[in-house]
Amino acid sequence: MANRKVIGFVGLDELALQMASSAIRHGYHVRAFEISDPLINEFTNLGGVRCSSPLEAGRDATALVVLISHVDQTNDLIFGDEGASKDLKPDTVLILRSTILPSALCKLEKDLAEIHEIAFVVDAYVSYGRSDALNGKVTIASSGRPDAIARARPILSAMCEKLFTFEGEIGGGSKVKMVTVMLEGIHFINSVEALSLGAKAGLHPWIIYDIISNAAGNSWVFKNNVPLLLKGDIKHQILITFVKELEIIVDVAKSLTFPLPLLAATHQQLIHGVSLVGSGDDATTLIKVWEKVYGVKISDAANADAYNPEQLASEFTNSSKSGRRIGFIGLGAMGFGMATHLLTSKFCVAGYDVYKPTLTRFANAGGLVGNSPAEVSKDADVLIIMVTNEAQAENALYGECGAVSALPPGASIILSSTVSPAYVSQLEHRLHNEGKNLKLVDAPVSGGVKRASMGTLTIMASGTNDALRSAGFVLAALSEKLYVIKGGCGSGSGVKMINQLLAGVHIASAAEAMAFAARLGLNTRLLFDFITTSGGTSWMFENRVPHMLDNDYTPYSALDIFVKDLGIVTRESCSWKVPLHLSTTAHQLYLAGSAAGWGRKDDAGVVKVYEMLTGVRVEGKLQAQRKDAVLHSLPLEWPQDPILDIQRLTEGNSKILVVLDDDPTGTQTVHDIEVLTEWTIESLIEQFRKSPKCFFILTNSRSLSSEKASALIKEICTNLDTAGKSVENIDYTVVLRGDSTLRGHFPEEADAVVSVLGEMDAWIICPFFLQGGRYTIEDIHYVDDSDMLVPAGDTEFAKDAAFGYKSSNLRDWVEEKTNGRVLASSVVSISIQLLRKGGPDAVYQHLCSLQKGSICIVNAASERDMAVFALGMIKAELMGKRFLCRTAASFVSARIGIISKPPLLPNDIGIARERNGGLVVVGSYVPKTTKQVEELKLQCGQFLRSIEVSVEKLAMSAIEEREEEISRSAELADLYLKAHKDTLIMTSRNLITGKTAIESLDINFKVSSALVEIVKRITTTPRYIIAKGGITSSDLATKALGARCAKIAGQALAGVPLWQLGPESRHPGVPYIVFPGNVGDSRALAKVVKSWTHPVRHASTKEIINNAERGGYAVGAFNVYNLEGVEAVVSAAEEEKSPAILQIHPGALKQGGIPLVACCISAAEQASVPITVHFDHGTSKQDLVEALELGFSSVMVDGSHLSFDENVAYTKFISLLAHSKDMLVEAELGRLSGTEDDLTVEEYEAKLTDVNMAQKFIDETGIDALAVCIGNVHGKYPASGPNLRLDLLKELHALSLKKGVSLVLHGASGLSKQLVKECINLGVRKFNVNTEVRKAYMDSLITPKKDLVHVMASAKEAMKVVVAEKMHLFGSAGRA
Repeated sequence: MANRKVIGFVGLDELALQMASSAIRHGYHVRAFEISDPLINEFTNLGGVRCSSPLEAGRDATALVVLISHVDQTNDLIFGDEGASKDLKPDTVLILRSTILPSALCKLEKDLAEIHEIAFVVDAYVSYGRSDALNGKVTIASSGRPDAIARARPILSAMCEKLFTFEGEIGGGSKVKMVTVMLEGIHFINSVEALSLGAKAGLHPWIIYDIISNAAGNSWVFKNNVPLLLKGDIKHQILITFVKELEIIVDVAKSLTFPLPLLAATHQQLIHGVSLVGSGDDATTLIKVWEKVYGVKISDAANADAYNPEQLASEFTNSSKSGRRIGFIGLGAMGFGMATHLLTSKFCVAGYDVYKPTLTRFANAGGLVGNSPAEVSKDADVLIIMVTNEAQAENALYGECGAVSALPPGASIILSSTVSPAYVSQLEHRLHNEGKNLKLVDAPVSGGVKRASMGTLTIMASGTNDALRSAGFVLAALSEKLYVIKGGCGSGSGVKMINQLLAGVHIASAAEAMAFAARLGLNTRLLFDFITTSGGTSWMFENRVPHMLDNDYTPYSALDIFVKDLGIVTRESCSWKVPLHLSTTAHQLYLAGSAAGWGRKDDAGVVKVYEMLTGVRVEGKLQAQRKDAVLHSLPLEWPQDPILDIQRLTEGNSKILVVLDDDPTGTQTVHDIEVLTEWTIESLIEQFRKSPKCFFILTNSRSLSSEKASALIKEICTNLDTAGKSVENIDYTVVLRGDSTLRGHFPEEADAVVSVLGEMDAWIICPFFLQGGRYTIEDIHYVDDSDMLVPAGDTEFAKDAAFGYKSSNLRDWVEEKTNGRVLASSVVSISIQLLRKGGPDAVYQHLCSLQKGSICIVNAASERDMAVFALGMIKAELMGKRFLCRTAASFVSARIGIISKPPLLPNDIGIARERNGGLVVVGSYVPKTTKQVEELKLQCGQFLRSIEVSVEKLAMSAIEEREEEISRSAELADLYLKAHKDTLIMTSRNLITGKTAIESLDINFKVSSALVEIVKRITTTPRYIIAKGGITSSDLATKALGARCAKIAGQALAGVPLWQLGPESRHPGVPYIVFPGNVGDSRALAKVVKSWTHPVRHASTKEIINNAERGGYAVGAFNVYNLEGVEAVVSAAEEEKSPAILQIHPGALKQGGIPLVACCISAAEQASVPITVHFDHGTSKQDLVEALELGFSSVMVDGSHLSFDENVAYTKFISLLAHSKDMLVEAELGRLSGTEDDLTVEEYEAKLTDVNMAQKFIDETGIDALAVCIGNVHGKYPASGPNLRLDLLKELHALSLKKGVSLVLHGASGLSKQLVKECINLGVRKFNVNTEVRKAYMDSLITPKKDLVHVMASAKEAMKVVVAEKMHLFGSAGRA
């Protein structure tokens, strides 16, 4: 096919059909070779084409997908006579879907390259996604050389919902499959062991399933296979497949000398199962096989009467009559959280722990403390035991000063420690024998430290009905999920034991799998991402593997706990005579870890056993990645631009966006929006009445403490609420615009908003910011640094003294910043795949389906992604959904449909004519700012004046030193600005931080307030102001400049907002550039300063005269001879706002030389109005050629003394040279009489300009301006006055319009106002003025002066009056 956009398939299965269907949707043609008629028929029904051979399937294909189940198939399918390789093009991508070993794939790739010159070969493990987001959709794990992956990526992406690429040698896909399958196999046998032990212990299998599928012991295999197993819907044939697949993995591990004890135990159990099935027996269900293996009638237990343990718990808690006096023994990590939560729930709690500092902490939290178990038990209605093991529980109850002896009759004991069911049963009997009517509730807990403190544990309780009623109220207070298990005391511990059996094996199997993956050379972090979407995942895998990848074994749950808990499992299995080979092997791994000294580390540390034995490293720290590779790996953007739809909905009935900006930099993507620095109810009402799409409120809360920031946000939201209710038909959405590098008061500010405005349907977290190089991909937030995407947690921003963090994954970041109140597992996200494949409607549906109060992360890598999300969110809002957004700047512009515009320059704002210096104030301390300041001084040092303010003196020294530093800096800055010098005020770069975050904020405040005071004391109005850093820019705007409202005009640079200060400020209308501390490369600040510094004017004479032509006025060209003359013309031009031309005659050049020219050029460049320098009456080639090199903007070629032909040749010669330098060329045709600068033309030599000759002259010379002779003269006119031929001028004007040249009139001195105006009306656009100006100069010298400077001032003023008068006469005044 001509376009070669064809994908061929050799071999089909159900997955291949889905791949083909997806490829067709992406615009590919597909064809296939397959011998199975049902499959090929379904393929053709999709729109595919049937091929007669592998060769035909691969001919001219862009890519060929080959399904290989055995290495022997490669000869027929690829290398045979009709094999696919025979007719493949060199650039075809060969995609091998294979289950053969990686080594075989490497050999195959080598053969393909050497024999058939096929260069682009990748392997692909294709499977169904098992996560909630990818459930049942095709996922692909592919590997190959970088060039092959790069070529294959768009094709693979088109065939799946989710693509994982493992760059390196081929075989990675096969390795990923091995790791996934080994986890699935281990989890399968683990599930069977759990069911067997549970059933033997008298627990209902369906109750186990219902509880565990929502607990830490869950896995994809458990959740999805156990129901089928219990119903008898799985036949034993699956065992054979498992045995074969695991055998391959075991063999690979042997070849690598890598121990896989859990897989080996699993493999042996599966072989045992296969051995129990007779040949020809096809009907035996798998559950029956396992009943033979374990000797447990699981089916009988599953068929027993079931009940609802949550409903049963509800019955007990509703009828509970628990007292409120609680004794609590065991204030460890879990116990302390539980006990303090009971305090907040209004229980009276007396606590005891052997560790005395913990008792002090508990007392400080409001609890009572006792010195022994007996002391906290003597008046207790309910006693809770939360100690580590049975021995500690025994000691607490029956040891010296034990609790049992002191408990009042009828008291209840809740045993929440993880102990064996047998111990609980025995304890109940012993308590009964005490004769005090003591009631025991067996209530082990699950959920971890964070949930303990929040009262959201999962509790599995058992005991007598009376005991459960007496403790129900307390149990309810501690739990989010409470299950009551029938079977009496011990049943609750039985369920906890099963959960720990599953969880313990899942952690150990995760360690084994990840260690094996590291040995295979896989990217362990990328593998983790894949496994979490596959059938190999489990709750513990997703929770604990990040600890292994980060090499962070902070003990959230210690390894020794599983030494104990799996010890209970193995002991109970012996008691019940249920062989648990897998669980026992896992227990040995934990024992090995404890023996190595890791018992107190996190239980994920069991992976260290493998690392120690084999030398591998599982650690897979997030790596910086090449930006182009990452972005190219993503699906194509959503094809339709949503901006017009957003604008339409925004102009209709969409909500007003109220952006609470924690520093001024959040305005960096919008324009024509107002920003308020006050939030009075009146100012908010005024804004609402304008019905804007959006407005900003500058809170500057990032500079405050957490408590003050929360109070401020509550105040603003209260005022917003009042103002909103005061204006009819107003609804709004609050956006907390925060730092795109994740710094700021989260979740405190969000909590503050909700406390006033009520609970939202969801919090939206969206830190994407294109202009700053911030991307969120796969929930990981990245910062672009030199075209590398660096995980945010590894950047300088994460080390911020006040707002530091560790997590780059935004799910983990939410958990980190909320201190575990919101678990990472509960955070949802909108993926780039959903944005780019599902579009706004998919976003809308996703948002509408969220559980109320959810936190949702938005992934984005382009502004189109942001716009797609924004449109989906608006649609959800129109359906009544309420969202609170914590975002960076890009979200705001997308949400209101703003189309970006180019960066603004001084001319755009109308300040080009201002002369005072600009002011740059730098307060930000981030390393990026320091690099930018260094580059600024390097590039702009020649014109920029620098003032360094000592932070040491501002923040750490005596008040007198601080005041002296502030005064010195302000006075110096004022002097520089008045001298028209752009001025940099910067804090010294030595970062000083406090011992705590609050101390650091205090230091920041002292420095920021000093900068405010310095700017306050500057009396000169700067031409522009650049404030570098969020806190700095906020404080300067509000406190130093008194701005209450400003208009966001646009950006000075991408991501750098530009405001125009309001009329109430100290400097109304002055451009205020808010330069974030974390935006731009090292040259960004210098780039902005150079574009905003006093502009070096490069006006041209051609431009000035063309503007005069368009405006119907003329411009004066004033001959100058010295500095006074230059200053007179420039000063008059600036005061009259007129363009002007400084004109140098050859006589003046002879006397003044190059310094005179340089003076004119410098004055022109520094002027605030267009001024150029013109060389007049060049009568010699030598003079003109030299003038061309001196920097003049235009020249007059004077060949009027020559014959016509000589004049043409002379003028043409110079014209060609001047035009090569883009200079205007003026020439004279005809000849003026009179004297100018000692050059005299007698009257008899003068001649008028001939129209016909003028036409020929213009055509042959290519001049731009023609000086005409119509009776005008140099010098003084005769007493009778000028006699101008206006009829001739009219003809020449008509010619000039036709030829596109401008007319010039020399000898303007002495012309009447009326004549001048008539000449202008007839097309004269440049008047040469000399005589009158010279006369004014000479006349000023007549009156004696005391000093030479007075002579200069008088002369300048005299000439200036004449020049200004001429500008008004010519009509150029006010035209600049």
